Amino acid sequence: MSYSALRLPLAWLTVGATMVAPAIVPAALSPFLAVMLFLWLLGIIFWSAFGVVHEAEELAEILGEPFGTLVLTLSIVIIEVALISAVMLGPKAVPTLGRDTMFAVLMIVLNGVVGLGLLVGGLRHHQQSFNLQGASAYLAVTIPLAVIALVLPNFTTSSSGGTLSATQSLLFSLLTILLYSLFLWLQTGRHRGFFQPAGTGAEVEDASPLPHAKPPGPQPAAPLSRHVVLLLANIFPIVILSKSLAKLLDAGIDTLSAPTALGGIIIAMIVFTPEGISALRAVAANQLTRAINLCLGAATSTLGLTVPAVLLIGLLSGQPVILGLSAANMVLLSVTLVLNGITFSGSRTTMLEGAVHLSLFGVFLILVFSP
Repeated sequence: MSYSALRLPLAWLTVGATMVAPAIVPAALSPFLAVMLFLWLLGIIFWSAFGVVHEAEELAEILGEPFGTLVLTLSIVIIEVALISAVMLGPKAVPTLGRDTMFAVLMIVLNGVVGLGLLVGGLRHHQQSFNLQGASAYLAVTIPLAVIALVLPNFTTSSSGGTLSATQSLLFSLLTILLYSLFLWLQTGRHRGFFQPAGTGAEVEDASPLPHAKPPGPQPAAPLSRHVVLLLANIFPIVILSKSLAKLLDAGIDTLSAPTALGGIIIAMIVFTPEGISALRAVAANQLTRAINLCLGAATSTLGLTVPAVLLIGLLSGQPVILGLSAANMVLLSVTLVLNGITFSGSRTTMLEGAVHLSLFGVFLILVFSP
């Protein structure tokens, strides 16, 4: 039996074990047992996330772009919201978790993955081309949503401490959902061509198939329903196990006196590592448009769906939700958004842009441990 065939049985056996066993109480576990249990749950969640990516890529071949990357990004954001919700609804209030996770996602995707991708693509292909209209559309939505969600709360006067009032939370959530819905409607309808490789670009002429891609020629039509079922079967264990993982993560951060932002970074890494690997594989195959769809789509989906979810959880549970970034992180976010606007202002990229993005990602990591 292959490793991939073992994925679902192990994931669902772990789900069954957590449901049958008594509730996980980190304080009642020995440090060794708590670490082993955390690593097991983390491994199962990571493995299931790779299963989500695999099934989404299969659906991408059936549905075509941009539906394929859209299925993947929406699946990943569902997992992200589940993990954030599990921590926020836990016994200990973590008012900054949503902010820390969204900021970590933006830094990992817009600086880490984009930087590494452009560096790898530049080493292998020198220059790469992409569909400029799609990248511009992503940034046109991402930039205002990022500023509204992570910067504006620091300057409102209806509430203090980087929070929003109940009225602002409701109206900003509605605005965010409407804007993101309009973007999805245009992405999958009228402007679908913006998110497909340019028909005359080198990316189409010279692109190599992805490692998982089927060889050219007529292929038997894979049943759409089978891959949808498998996609959901890989998502549900992540959602169910997230509560147990959140308890252990919260206890570990307290025990180690680690920065609170580390919880958001770990959640972001759990969620977006498989998608990041998929984007890097696309870059290596000289399919930069697909990689950009994955990276910028992840940033846009995170802001478009996570912000309303976090604010709604805060309103329903009565927990405070702190969204405003620190002064240093606001500067870093501003530079990141400006840099992405410059990087994707032309139709070709080089290694230089990749190196600059990775430098900003290094600054982000330094500020986590030395604010």
